[in-house]
Amino acid sequence: MFTKPVLLVIAHGSRDPRHAATVHALVRRVRSLRPDVRVETGFLDFNIPSVQGVLESLAAEGVRDVVALPLLLTRAFHAKADIPAVLRDAPHRLRIRQAEVLGPSPLLMAALERRLYEAGLTPADKSSTGVVLASAGSTDPEAIAVIAEIAREWRHTGWCAVRPAFASAGSPAGFPRTEDAVRELRELGCERVAVAPYVLAPGFLPDRIARGAADADVLADVLGAAPEVARVLLERYDAARVPVLAAVGA
Repeated sequence: MFTKPVLLVIAHGSRDPRHAATVHALVRRVRSLRPDVRVETGFLDFNIPSVQGVLESLAAEGVRDVVALPLLLTRAFHAKADIPAVLRDAPHRLRIRQAEVLGPSPLLMAALERRLYEAGLTPADKSSTGVVLASAGSTDPEAIAVIAEIAREWRHTGWCAVRPAFASAGSPAGFPRTEDAVRELRELGCERVAVAPYVLAPGFLPDRIARGAADADVLADVLGAAPEVARVLLERYDAARVPVLAAVGA
């Protein structure tokens, strides 16, 4: 019997089947960490179930309280516009609170390093390795600033250098692509260059990052179902559910 608000993980969705498979693997890990929390998954596009469909099903079951958690790394258009619009159309009997996006978080930086070490690097390689922090990209100034700040903070943990890069063609002109950042780190004199995709699941833009990493020495995997990512989800859920419970006198 679940007594806490339902956690609804909202993913973007993709035509690439690897995307949904990765989202479901992450949700399974979250469930294993918190068996007392009911966790559901909804997609904005391409995949089923849709967010609207899940919300309608929950309401039909008699569920009252939901924490909607955007499976996003930055607060860009989807978090600010798309998801709130879908939630506004939810059945009125549901009390829904939208949780914060996942990033930034020290746990995500730890997950990035986990992926680099899984790809072959060791902590002893840090001082001689330049890292490309390759994100999907955005036109949102807040999202861009967050990526740049993460790169600056990560540089201070011991890497030779860290450069942000953007995969999306929609990112503002002048922002480096993955291949540009790889080349810059080579010219800077880093002994090796690694690319760390700051993305959650495989798909079109992560594949573009991989192509841009062709001249790098190391390409890490996407964050995916890393345990640190699952822990961030639960942190965001717990932070959001307290006001939900307070609102209903729990």
